[in-house]
Amino acid sequence: MEAWIPLGYLLSAALFIFGLKKLGHPRTAPRGNQYGAMGMLVAVLTTIVDMQLASGGMNWELIIAGLVVGSVIGIIMAIKVEMTGMPELVALFNGFGGAASALVALSETWKYIEGSAVVPEGLTLQVIMLAAGLSALVGWMTLTGSILAMFKLKGGIEIFGKWFSTPTWGPSWLNPVKVLLTLSVLALIVMAIGEPTNTNYLWAIIGISCLLGIVLVLPIGGADMPVVVSLLNSLSGIAAAFTGFIISNPVLIVAGSLVGASGLILTFIMCKAMNRTLPDVLFKSFGGTTKETVTRTKVGSDPDEVAMMVDGAQKVIIVPGYGMAVSQCQHQVKEFGDLLEEKFDTEVKYAIHPVAGRMPGHMNVLLAEANVPYEQLIEMDEINPEFPECDVAVIIGANDTCNPAARTGEGPLAGMPIIDADQARTVVIIKRSLSVGYAGVDNDLFYMDKTMMLFGDGKAMMTGLNNAIKEI
Repeated sequence: MEAWIPLGYLLSAALFIFGLKKLGHPRTAPRGNQYGAMGMLVAVLTTIVDMQLASGGMNWELIIAGLVVGSVIGIIMAIKVEMTGMPELVALFNGFGGAASALVALSETWKYIEGSAVVPEGLTLQVIMLAAGLSALVGWMTLTGSILAMFKLKGGIEIFGKWFSTPTWGPSWLNPVKVLLTLSVLALIVMAIGEPTNTNYLWAIIGISCLLGIVLVLPIGGADMPVVVSLLNSLSGIAAAFTGFIISNPVLIVAGSLVGASGLILTFIMCKAMNRTLPDVLFKSFGGTTKETVTRTKVGSDPDEVAMMVDGAQKVIIVPGYGMAVSQCQHQVKEFGDLLEEKFDTEVKYAIHPVAGRMPGHMNVLLAEANVPYEQLIEMDEINPEFPECDVAVIIGANDTCNPAARTGEGPLAGMPIIDADQARTVVIIKRSLSVGYAGVDNDLFYMDKTMMLFGDGKAMMTGLNNAIKEI
């Protein structure tokens, strides 16, 4: 039976790798999730069998209870959480993943310190303390940082019926504090290696790491949240890899390394999409401080005018943004696209900016929920050359991601790649007001002669526009 254990771990790792590969495209992403879930199931069952063979007896009641409780919580959250709440859920899962890895590492290390378990062959207690310290640093920092990121994505927290907004606070002296806390944890890890039986070092590492997670995320505003979510996801994988090293579990090392590497790659992709570096995200504020005062005005249009404009349009590109997620109008947007195709035989495409929304792939997820065909979801670099031949660009709640100010080389948006919606022949923008986006920069696109503004809630405006098209 023991000979089958490595095969179980190998199968689990293979499923993780295939699942990660499938997650690279919206069409195959559901299958990728299934492969990942199967890989985790195989890993859990293989680990249980391995533990049974090694110890000869386990507390099955506790194991089964943990599996049942965890499964029930997962099912309930998956059913109840709306698609617009997925960014918060992903951030929370990242934190729980990091904390789980850190707890397992702490538990196993404690056994070695007390002498109730034998250090695995080929390792020393000092090496285990190094891995435990790094796991604690990354795991607990990920937990507190992810929880704060969740509340930032949510906009605040409700306590006893009162709503408290989550602050974005980052004075200049906070950066040296981050560096000092990081160096303190590293120094404590070195001290723990020198005195592996002194558990006070571990507790100090845990405490400072928790504080470090809060201090790192506190100054980061909403515009950078996609980068933060990706980075925290990477850190949760790194914590798992450290823990796998401590407990000599190969599949945990493989899975953690995959999550860590893929999360880091995605983090750099998000940074590139915003023309920012990772150090800039972590140590410099972006928007949310000084906002331009809007002094210009624009006369709004109504759904009937827009319906007449799209009548006969040969090509329409829809640009979804955070406003679509807030108003939850993705189904109305899908209906709008279907009406154009059915009534006017219009070619409809969707322009997806990499950082539109509050997490990587946010717009893809929302539009996929509304059953928008995957082949119509076009990434920014591919869709931008098509805007000059586009009859109408319909922007739904996007601001910074299509602001021409990014091309000027000045201000918070300088150099950020944007959707070239301003190059379309006619632009329709659905937005509550002329207010600036998170970067605090007024958008010249609002005031162009070819721009039509539909002021109001995204769902209400899209519903009115669909009704107007039906009456044509």
